[in-house]
Amino acid sequence: MKQEGFRFAKEKVLKALVDGSSYLHETRNAIDVKNLLQMGLVTAEEIAAVIRRCTGAHHTSSPHHWSAEITVHVLRRDGWYIKFYFVDPDTVFISVHR
Repeated sequence: MKQEGFRFAKEKVLKALVDGSSYLHETRNAIDVKNLLQMGLVTAEEIAAVIRRCTGAHHTSSPHHWSAEITVHVLRRDGWYIKFYFVDPDTVFISVHR
C-alpha cells in the first residue's frame, strides 16, 4: 500500500472539492444516507469547510478492501464522517454523512 499521509490527503481532497471536476462517488447501497454530497444534500463547499477544520487527529487510513494498493482516508470531525480515496486523477468519495 502506498503511504499517503494526512497532509497529502487533505490537500488533494480539498483541491478536488474546490475544482469540482475531479471527484467521483463510489457506487454503494444506502447512498441516500451514506453520501449526502452525492445526493446534493450538502455542497462541496460545505464539506471543504469541514475538511479545512480537520487535523491529523481527525484522520485515519487503511487499505481499500478491493485493492490493498489504494489507501482509504477517513476524516471524522464535528459529527461528520468523510471517507475517500484517490485514483489519479480523481478523488473518489465512499461516504459523506453525519
